[in-house]
Amino acid sequence: HKCPFGAIHIVNLPEELETPVHQYGENSFRLYRLPVPKENSVLGIIGSNGTGKTTAIKILSGEIVPNFGDLNSERFDKGKMLEYFRGSELQSYFEKLESGIKAIMKPQYVDKIPKVLSGTVEEIIEKIDERGVSEKLIKTLDMENSMEKDIKNLSGGELQRVAIIAAMSREGDVYYFDEPSSYLDIYQRLNVARSIRELSKEKTVIVVEHDLAVLDYLSDYIHIIYGVPGVYGIVSSPMGVRVGINTYLEGYLKDENVRFRDQRIEFDVLSDRHKKLGNPILEYPDLIKSFEGFELKVEGGVLHEKEIIGIIGPNATGKSTFVKMLAGVESPDNVEIKTDLEIAYKPQYIKRDFDGTVRELLRSVGGDESGYYRSEIIKPLQLENILDSNVGEISGGELQRVAIAVCLTQDADIYLLDEPSAYLDIEQRLNMTKLVRKKIENSEKCALIVEHDIVSVDYISDRTIVFSGDPGVNGHATQPLEMREGMNMFLKDVGVTFRRDHETKRPRANKLDSQLDRKQKSIGEYYYMKE
Repeated sequence: HKCPFGAIHIVNLPEELETPVHQYGENSFRLYRLPVPKENSVLGIIGSNGTGKTTAIKILSGEIVPNFGDLNSERFDKGKMLEYFRGSELQSYFEKLESGIKAIMKPQYVDKIPKVLSGTVEEIIEKIDERGVSEKLIKTLDMENSMEKDIKNLSGGELQRVAIIAAMSREGDVYYFDEPSSYLDIYQRLNVARSIRELSKEKTVIVVEHDLAVLDYLSDYIHIIYGVPGVYGIVSSPMGVRVGINTYLEGYLKDENVRFRDQRIEFDVLSDRHKKLGNPILEYPDLIKSFEGFELKVEGGVLHEKEIIGIIGPNATGKSTFVKMLAGVESPDNVEIKTDLEIAYKPQYIKRDFDGTVRELLRSVGGDESGYYRSEIIKPLQLENILDSNVGEISGGELQRVAIAVCLTQDADIYLLDEPSAYLDIEQRLNMTKLVRKKIENSEKCALIVEHDIVSVDYISDRTIVFSGDPGVNGHATQPLEMREGMNMFLKDVGVTFRRDHETKRPRANKLDSQLDRKQKSIGEYYYMKE
């Protein structure tokens, strides 16, 4: 038997640290150190998928008993634990956990909820509301119109909000939220962030989140978890929010002298982005599309070569419908879009209906075995290890990356990607945005991307189309606007102002009613002030 390529990882473990806090089996995943929860504050955890964030949360919530690398210990060994954490803040935390503090958890994958719960949203929430807060949360998170629905008929965004309300309504001491932003639009994300901050005034809260703007907005301090996905994870010491996120983007931990990414992630300031528009590719007229009880109106516009347009706005205002009309999947009511352009489209909800392996699927749309294809598509999307897996059996995040690869592999004039960040961790999001930019900038093509992650929108877009309206009732889309004008219009509607971080140039949300927030609102500059 030859050893399959890539089966052995030889890594300079940042000093294969002391003993692991937990190890799953002989030669299997190890987690070193743990995040330290603090009372009345929000601890944010940032890191790649597969480095142990969920394991850490399960240990802190008492669901997994840490074995400290001793695979024979069946039960919790208090002596070992006290020895391991002696004199640290975790010692008193675990003593409290043992004496019965209660941990409440909002799980990562909310789409599994209908399998374990039944009934209407109202019935489910009524049963668990021990803190008497559910009414207020239902209002804040805009769930009033979903109360009568059966849990089995909810969208991803509704399930996510039910899970968050359910967790916050229960009486506990420590609350864990595993990826609370998935499926939510930016309005809902910020409302969830505000509700989590509110909860932390009287409870201990831990959040794992990949949306950097949301993580920044809701955390008091941050731990980075780094390592090799599936092999080991190491928890950094706690840092302030700004320093923590900047350190993560830098890819280098100063205190520990560890580099965990080869290159830093940098943002350009938008004023540098007034690049000359390429030749027009597609001119589309005003579009109208009605469904039962819903109407969408789109202002006509022109798409150009070499540009990426970010599409932003609330859920259920017609963003996907607009993209489908351009893709030829839906037809407008008022005109016919005539085009001989080739269009590649990645839908929001991806079907697993291909029978075969990932490699076969990519080959069917023009992927090949060349070194170029490997370095341009396979590697940045981390598909090497799943090429021979069946498309029907891979995880949600893997499926998303395969669908992005399928879209970008096609030889098209226009690439349409509907929510490509969903289920991707921060690292994968940034790789995806880099990949799209590179593809468009080195070609005569154009891309439209529907996205709720402000940091990704900011990183990738040259211009933006803003959607607004009454979700589920009507939607309105602008023509493509300059980033500053579009983002200002959009953020004014959301009621949030942003500033630029002076080191990394990433967008940071101002805390509500802070001096800067009030100043920017008074002069109408929501999307950071001109330097």
